[in-house]
Amino acid sequence: MNDETGAFKPLDLGRIKTYSIQERKNLSNANLFAKPALPSDGIHAFFDSLPDILAATNLRKVIDAIALAYRNKRPVILALGAHVIKCGLSPLIIDLMQRRIITALAMNGATAIHDYEVALIGATSEDVAASLKDGSFGMVKETAEAFQAASARGVKENIGLGRAMGDRIIAEKCDYEDLSLLACGAKLNIPVTVHVAIGTDTIHMHPNVSGRDVGESSHIDFRILASVVSHLEGGVWLNVGSAVVLPEVFLKALCIARNVGNKIENFVTVNMDMIQHYRPQTNVLKRPTSQGYAITGHHEIMLPLLRMGVLSKIGIGDE
Repeated sequence: MNDETGAFKPLDLGRIKTYSIQERKNLSNANLFAKPALPSDGIHAFFDSLPDILAATNLRKVIDAIALAYRNKRPVILALGAHVIKCGLSPLIIDLMQRRIITALAMNGATAIHDYEVALIGATSEDVAASLKDGSFGMVKETAEAFQAASARGVKENIGLGRAMGDRIIAEKCDYEDLSLLACGAKLNIPVTVHVAIGTDTIHMHPNVSGRDVGESSHIDFRILASVVSHLEGGVWLNVGSAVVLPEVFLKALCIARNVGNKIENFVTVNMDMIQHYRPQTNVLKRPTSQGYAITGHHEIMLPLLRMGVLSKIGIGDE
């Protein structure tokens, strides 16, 4: 209440109503707390020791969802951006492909470029700031030549860009073929699709690269992915490190799959990235499903952690 001057008087706290802490609903309690574990206790104990709170709870749910999909022979589809390759995580993804835990991959054009260059020379990711000064950025010939040849074959044989690139890496007998997701997909007959946005990749600057071939072969891959997503019921879609292209591709592929009559209602989506962007949050986690989980952190830490959690949950390595 104001005094005669119009100033507010301090509120009388003597009128406050209180109640016992025993009656209060709490969001955190001792049963959910972390438990100290030792290295000698093993990986199962480590994951059991995590607190069942916030991001740790989400991580547990994602691990459980992937393990359940694996046991039920449902799809686990990994959509990944280029940074995942540059962080050196290909061997872990290949391991999950070989174990048939990951059943399909989707990548943007940059991811495919880095994958091919790693297969070819065991290295990738040029110094853009340095090479941009003299216009040499992105001008290596081998990458553009490989993508043009694969794009043309992908159209001609109706196999798409991802499979054609995987076949080419194998045919070239690249020295680091065992580090290639594209080659691994071709060997295992696991769909690996490449979704190109014309003008975003270095190969689009080369005079020998045909936008018609690249675009058509990538569109075939989009249709392949729509077919893969048609079976997503009971499965998991993981978006790892793609802020724009693959969340948009996923939403359209899902729409096609539902439009032609597929029931896709019960599935889990995950977005893993260093920060949470609008499109993954909206197009991956919120719009498509009620079971969407955000895992925030550096790929080079979080993806190995997720893999170990899945292997531990499935029981691989216990023998």
